[in-house]
Amino acid sequence: MIEDSLSEARTKMGKAVETAKNDFAAVRTGRANPSLFSNVLVEYYGTPTPLQQLASFQNPEARTLLITPYDKSSLGDIEKALRNSDLGANPANDGNVIRIVMPELTEERRREYVRLVSGKAEDARVSVRNIRRTAKGEIEKAVKDGDAGEDEGTRGEKELDATTKKHIDQIDELLKRKEAELLEV
Repeated sequence: MIEDSLSEARTKMGKAVETAKNDFAAVRTGRANPSLFSNVLVEYYGTPTPLQQLASFQNPEARTLLITPYDKSSLGDIEKALRNSDLGANPANDGNVIRIVMPELTEERRREYVRLVSGKAEDARVSVRNIRRTAKGEIEKAVKDGDAGEDEGTRGEKELDATTKKHIDQIDELLKRKEAELLEV
């Protein structure tokens, strides 16, 4: 019972760390990167579809990205979705491909991105803590109901705390690396 709760908590905490990593990848640094557009949804035949499924990406220069749609009829929808995204991108449509030149990051914009990433990291930490709280409640319930002994419950809680600390440290390390990347000029 306790081992099941701990295993489930480890799995969910790992997913929270992965989500944080993916959220950080979507925040741009000085280089144009296709992962910046991983959260962009395009209205494609009435269905919100991830941009990654509708087009291929090429990166000819550091700040330039070429987006070639698989279906030319979706070109206008892709351009509209890119304009409405919060990436600060200004797409140029030439009828075949969409060219995006990412603007140079200003110091103010870099600081804004650092605040954004810090908020995403805090959301991930809160998620990990909520998972811990749920698992701790399950362990306490198992001890109270007599399904597990007190020693086993105490050992399970210590292991849960160690797992929680490990995952929060991973999030903090990801945050530290992303901040350094963002502030690098």
